[in-house]
Amino acid sequence: MKALRTPDDCFEGLKDYPFAPNYLEGDDTEGGTLRVHYVDEGPRDAAPVLAMHGEPSWSYLYRHMIPRFAAAGHRVIAPDLVGFGKSDKLAQREDYTYARHVFWMGEVLRQLDLTGITLVCQDWGGLIGLRLWAEMPERFARVVVANTALPTGDQPLGEAFALWRTFSQEVPDFNAGRIVYGGTVSKLSDEEVAAYNAPFPNDSYKAGARQFPMLVPDRPGDPAAEPNRRAWQVIRGLDTPVLTAFGAEDKIMAGIDKVFQTLCPGAAGQPHVVLPGAGHFLQEDVGEALADLTNDFIARTS
Repeated sequence: MKALRTPDDCFEGLKDYPFAPNYLEGDDTEGGTLRVHYVDEGPRDAAPVLAMHGEPSWSYLYRHMIPRFAAAGHRVIAPDLVGFGKSDKLAQREDYTYARHVFWMGEVLRQLDLTGITLVCQDWGGLIGLRLWAEMPERFARVVVANTALPTGDQPLGEAFALWRTFSQEVPDFNAGRIVYGGTVSKLSDEEVAAYNAPFPNDSYKAGARQFPMLVPDRPGDPAAEPNRRAWQVIRGLDTPVLTAFGAEDKIMAGIDKVFQTLCPGAAGQPHVVLPGAGHFLQEDVGEALADLTNDFIARTS
């Protein structure tokens, strides 16, 4: 499959993003390879915090949280999904599938041989990361669920998501930075908006960003519906500690935290939070607080 690579100079001088790049070469599932970028900070021999972003952001989303994790003694792995950030971007929308994203991120875990993982996942970081937890539960020590879901297509996704999906397909200029801006309460600077746009120098790089909203299972027969149902069957039998931390101003994900609190055995008795002043991209609004909550969660459940 045809892949594009954002030129390195697009990422020069990004605000508050001093992290050295790291890359893996993985199977593209069609006989070729794809390059996946990840941030790797903190002591290499420490148990990892796996920070997974969603649509249409990239590891830049975790820039305020990565130093706090590392300062607490944790290794931090923050990959860029294929199609985003410094990872390769497929040129054709149809080459992006939910199953492939799970496989590609699974390759990161396998190649780096990550164990004792604390998963911190938001948006598509959860749709993918929670599948990885179900497929490889022995690699995960705990899970922080933040403004995300694992939909099976058996329930409506809600009006707010329907509006977002329509917007994502019809807006002439898919401006990732402005989309992230719109999903925050505190709002971004012009420099930060530009950083979210940096991976996409022109529309040819945006096939994944355009396609992602269409990959969310919205009907029982969706290709990802049954795999997600099977994942839930596994998750409901795991006692892995689970903490939910949702933004009070996130209208798309409102109430979904209760699903995890009800269905995940390891969520019982945990100090779940709804964070005021936090929108969908809560890493921007309350990133340091979310990092501290996660560090406390790790300490309490270790």
